[in-house]
Amino acid sequence: MVTVRAFASGDEVSLVDAWNRSMPADPATSAWFRDCVLLDPNFDPEGLRVAVSDGRVVGCAYGVRRLTPLAPGTDLEPDTGWIPFFFVVPEHRGGGLGRRLVGEALAFLERAGRTKVDFSSYTPNYVLPGADAELYPDGYRLLNGLGFRTLYSPVAMDRTLVGYVTPDEVRELRAERESEGYAFRGPTDGELPELIRFAAGAFNPDWGEAIRQHRDPKRMVIAKKDQIVGFALYAAYRGIPERFGPFGVDPEQRGTGLGKILLHLTMTMMRAEGLHSSWFLWTGEASPAGRLYTKAGYEITRRFHVMRKSA
Repeated sequence: MVTVRAFASGDEVSLVDAWNRSMPADPATSAWFRDCVLLDPNFDPEGLRVAVSDGRVVGCAYGVRRLTPLAPGTDLEPDTGWIPFFFVVPEHRGGGLGRRLVGEALAFLERAGRTKVDFSSYTPNYVLPGADAELYPDGYRLLNGLGFRTLYSPVAMDRTLVGYVTPDEVRELRAERESEGYAFRGPTDGELPELIRFAAGAFNPDWGEAIRQHRDPKRMVIAKKDQIVGFALYAAYRGIPERFGPFGVDPEQRGTGLGKILLHLTMTMMRAEGLHSSWFLWTGEASPAGRLYTKAGYEITRRFHVMRKSA
């Protein structure tokens, strides 16, 4: 017999084990689950619906809404909730358990007044940007069947750094921009507040918080001309050195090659550390950034669907 209830202390070990049997392409650790779910200030055990059989977790779905702002100056996004992940172990599939779990997570969010629910772009602690229809087709079909619709479809990309050498054209482009007064270097401690404001204001509050938590200027590079107009960094998320980003250039400065310079400078820094690859989870395939990555040798490794269900 399978019982569905709220998460309780003692479920964590079997939950992580069930996760790793259910999503073998995206295994989790107990430390990640503790830090990014249980210790998330927005965590509410009522939103983490677990299916239990013989005392062990065999599936779950996580509904979460903001109880604290993502970053200074932002609100609680009172209309929005998220389902960052759900799963059912293979031997319990096919009987409607996944639909029941996701339905209970949706009901939790609806009771909290959320009129739109996103899968799975909850920042800062999302697992994947969205549904992977290739690796998890049953989950993708379940979401569609429950009324979720695709908002957009980002891609993940990778590039080997083995044998990487900065192209001559990038060196020449950098020299040209420097002759015009641009500087490319790591930020000083005194510039970090400006960098955080720029990243949060011009792009996304989550990017500003990633920089605030990162606190390692040796793994950041900025473009500056009177003020910061671009940046790139790595090792910002979960301390993974080979994970590139966030990365952005002032929209008014695009077309000047600043993004190209920053990207290649960062890859040079990563290679100097002995890193063997550079990767990230989220970009638009046809966006200016996506085209820049492709020209720099990055290849698409996965596709996702960011999905939303509206009341």
